[in-house]
Amino acid sequence: MNATDILTALVGFPSIVGTPNAGIVEWVRSYLEGFGIPVHILPGPEGDRANLFATIGPSDKAGYILSGHMDVVPAQEAGWSSDPFALRRNGEKLFGRGTSDMKGFLAAVLAAVPALAAVPLTRPIHLAFSYDEEAGCRGVPHLLARLPELCVAPLGAVIGEPSGMRPILAHKGKAAARITLRGRSGHSSRPDLGLNAVHAMATVLQAAVSSAQDLANGPFDPTFEPPYSSLQAGLIQGGQALNIIPDHCTLDVEARAISGLDPATLLAPIRIAAERLRTSGIGVEWQELSAYPALSLARQTVLTDLLTKLTAQEPLGTVSYGTEAGLYQTAGVDAIICGPGDIGRAHKPDEYILAGELSACQSMIEALGKHCCA
Repeated sequence: MNATDILTALVGFPSIVGTPNAGIVEWVRSYLEGFGIPVHILPGPEGDRANLFATIGPSDKAGYILSGHMDVVPAQEAGWSSDPFALRRNGEKLFGRGTSDMKGFLAAVLAAVPALAAVPLTRPIHLAFSYDEEAGCRGVPHLLARLPELCVAPLGAVIGEPSGMRPILAHKGKAAARITLRGRSGHSSRPDLGLNAVHAMATVLQAAVSSAQDLANGPFDPTFEPPYSSLQAGLIQGGQALNIIPDHCTLDVEARAISGLDPATLLAPIRIAAERLRTSGIGVEWQELSAYPALSLARQTVLTDLLTKLTAQEPLGTVSYGTEAGLYQTAGVDAIICGPGDIGRAHKPDEYILAGELSACQSMIEALGKHCCA
């Protein structure tokens, strides 16, 4: 099977974030085992989703990880020209949900497997395919927790998010949370008998706005756009009808932190503002939605030099989107982003990747295999 054939199969699995993924996991397992490659299926605590880890080459040596996620965002938005879960080709463009983000990378990796399996690798190449990345990197921490039993400490990890095959060294960290306030319902003509949860949320929302304004004043890292950490309230919901005192309200907030800052700590002022409402009888719930650290890889590393050589492209300092790379780095594994496609095409109708981008990625992976034979 070539990369396009494999991508056709992968896109055909509607492996939407937060849903069972046994279908795509079993397909990848069967494909790899067809080449005699041992595969570990690593179920997550949800019970219906799993990570996958496989090793090509000697398992007792330090090697490199090729990391990608199997999940995709939903494809319910208007504007698709065809079935998002049936790959459609128009010239060089291959359309379908996940083609750029990031089943294209998975397809290129799997297309390179026959070549990798046929050469005498002296260092292994590991495949680490995760679930629920699109929900805030929820799956890969369970894989990383088991990494010491799966392989010798790796030399580095290539995270194949769409980068136009240009190595990327850094991104911001992110934390997101949902605040739920519970008041007391009643008729709007007697506000004195109820507790208005929407009104109460105004205090929390103001704390979020104030924190966002404060962060814009620094600290700064000029390699990012914007060059400071950020915070926003992205979704607010509450109430039932205009003449009913709302007894509940939810607010989703997120923070994105420059390197060196813990994104979760940026949400602390919002949580403090919410907790203070308990004294007025409001019930408060705080739910962490996602959290992952920033990535910051130095230009003067063996991994940076290797990817610069393999891609013949100078590294890009930073990107605005987040990945699993920071989690690998936190786990002690140098990580770099490099994959086919363009993040600007992701999460949109008629998402696509170019056939030439798949070929370039496959060539890079096969070149990595030759490097691991030296």
